[in-house]
Formats: sequence, structure tokens, C-alpha cells
Amino acid sequence: MTLTAAPDVIELPALALVLLAGVPGAGRGAFAARHFTPDEVFDARAFPDADALRVAVAARLAAGELAVVIAPAIRPLERARWSALAREHDVKAVAVLLDEDRAVLEAHAGCTLSREELIAQVSELRRTAGGLRAEGFRQAWHLRGAQIGRVGVRRVPLRVDRRDLSGPFDLIGDVHGCLEELRDLLTRLGYRMTGDSVTPPAGRTAVFLGDLTDRGPDSAGVLRLVMGMVASGAALCVTGNHDEKLLRALSGKAVKALHGLDVTLAQLEAAGPAFQAQVQAFLEGLPAHLVLDGGRLIAAHGGLPAHLHGRGSGRARSFALYGDTTGERDELGMPVRRDWAAGYAGAPLVAYGHTPHAAPRWVGNTVNLDTGCAFGGALTALRYPERETLSVPARAAYAPPPRPLPPGRPQE
Repeated sequence: MTLTAAPDVIELPALALVLLAGVPGAGRGAFAARHFTPDEVFDARAFPDADALRVAVAARLAAGELAVVIAPAIRPLERARWSALAREHDVKAVAVLLDEDRAVLEAHAGCTLSREELIAQVSELRRTAGGLRAEGFRQAWHLRGAQIGRVGVRRVPLRVDRRDLSGPFDLIGDVHGCLEELRDLLTRLGYRMTGDSVTPPAGRTAVFLGDLTDRGPDSAGVLRLVMGMVASGAALCVTGNHDEKLLRALSGKAVKALHGLDVTLAQLEAAGPAFQAQVQAFLEGLPAHLVLDGGRLIAAHGGLPAHLHGRGSGRARSFALYGDTTGERDELGMPVRRDWAAGYAGAPLVAYGHTPHAAPRWVGNTVNLDTGCAFGGALTALRYPERETLSVPARAAYAPPPRPLPPGRPQE
């Protein structure tokens, strides 16, 4: 954790718990009033006790809104309770330390501390300022004296938050290296193909649901096509567990080259180091899920329950990549997953893949679009907002499925 001593602008995640810490008289209330709206700010002095404050802040975070806390937070234990609350709600914990000159503090009309108490609190704040990372804060700023009044604040949307994009969209299930089937599907959807250049139908955007690679015959070709579409604005893409594993391999980490990853890596090696570097940069930039159309549509490889929509936490990322895993393995060595969709009651439509079925599987307001193309099934897209699916058959079975594909479920 590096504390920025003199920033011109503090960049805050648009969804976070922000703790304003400082001794009485440091200007926490004035700072909050300049940079935040009244409904975002929770001042401990306005609540009867700490529990009431915590409940109010928790409700704000649960609703997916930024919360700014002004509370006694000189000591690490006082601050750590707020970073823990942020973790509970899968949001970042951010600390802003307001370190006003002692003369200003002593002259402040609202200061009720004795000189000795004031010196002790200022010393404690400065002594512990370097330990905020260990306390659970992902970002922190230490503002001194005149910096407190000069600094600006800018909200930065989370990478997963693309509510500004309204579509219409064509969401595409797990491609798994099936380049010719992807071309067939895009053509059926009305996309014009000219070599690796793709022109979408007017106004439409493709959204790939991850697992671009492995198992199928041409993972390098799929990557080249999808990367070009994303770069041109014709497509968006979220990461899948196979993409994540490929990224780890390209980053030099030890992985087991199973389930077609060995073939993918050989294809990328044959394509040369420049292409490998492009693929690595592309995969590093992919979000774990996307919130689209004003929050009415969620795209996530493994699915995502409502309380994790729009969250950038490790827990949200893990669920989006791997689904609701139990940590156990079945008799085939495959991860055991709970059927998260069966209990989903959220308002947004969640489009996902990851677990192959013989046909699209609709459960409530969710749809699984992985129809096992690499296993000889089909490649499927969902037209949104039309909520219509379109599939093209696989040209071959490129890999044996670990077990027969379970049936899909039509939309009710």
C-alpha cells in the first residue's frame, strides 16, 4: 500500500466504502460536503450507537451504492471494522486520512480534546497510516494541511459496470476454439464477415460469454477474430475459466495443460511472440462479468447471483468464472457445482455458459447458452432484448464430453 501524499485528484471506485479518518477538527464533514451528496454520507455523530451506524451503511452497500463513513477511526481496530464491512458486501474499502496542522486543530471551535489528547491522537494517526493495507483497505490517501481543501474527487466506474450500453446485444455461449461454427453463427446473426474483419448489423453488439479457447480445432483463430471485434467496438467479452487458465500459462505460471490447453498453447507458439503478447494483454483486460442495459442484463461466464451483480471483489470474480462450486470433485474428477440458477430471483436477466447442455437452458430469469459446440453439440447466441436464441450445429465432435450433455429447458 502506497499512500499518495499530494494528489491533485483522488480517484474513487464508483462503488466502495469510503472512510474519512482524522481527529476532531480535521474537516471531515466539510470534505464530505464538498465531494459527496448527503445521502452518501454517514456521520457517526448522527447515530445513537455504532450498531445503528453499521446497519445504515450496510443497507446502502447492499443496494449497490457508494457509502462514505465519518467515524472515530484513529486506531487500526477502529478502521478495520469498516474494511471488514466492505468485504462482507464485496466492495472496495477506501481510506482518506485528513491530517490537519495541529495549530488549526487546536483553534477549531468544535475541538473538545485537551492539548495532550489532541497530540496523542495526531501521533497515533500518523504512526499507523502506513498499515492500512494490513487493515484491509485497497486504496488510501494521506492528505495534509492545505491539501485537504485543494484536492478533487473523481468517481471511476468499475470495469464490470457498462450500464451505459443498452444494446441490442447478441450474447454468444462458449466457443471453445470452434472458429468455423463461430463464423457460421455470426453470419446467421447478420454480421458481415470479410476475412477477420467483422461488421455487425446496425446498432447491435456481440457479447462473448468466455471460454473462447481449448477443445476445438482453432483457438488461435477464435482469439484473433474476437480480439479484432472487441478492438473495433463490434463486441464485448467477459473472461471464462479456460481463458483465465490460458492467461496464467502465458504469464509464466505453472498450469496443467489439460482439456485442450496444450493445443491452444502450441497454436499460440506457432503464431509467434507478438501475437502471444497481444493475447495476454487482451485476456488481462477482460472483466469477470458485465452489467449492461441500465442493470437489466448481466453477462457472466459461470453465472452470478443478484447480490454480486456489479461487484468487483474476488468472490464475485470467482463465482463468475467457476460458478457455485462446493470445493468437491465428482467421480470423473470434475468440480461439483450447485445449481445457482434454481434459486435466482433477481430482476436482471443473467446470460451465462460454463456448464454445457444439449440445448439452451432457461431457469427463471437466467439462460445458459453453452450448448457444447466442441463436444459435437451447437454454438448458441441469445438476441437481446428479443430474448430469442439462435444455434448453429457443430461441424464435428472435436472432443469427447466427460458425460452425456444434459437436456436444456425452453423458455417458459
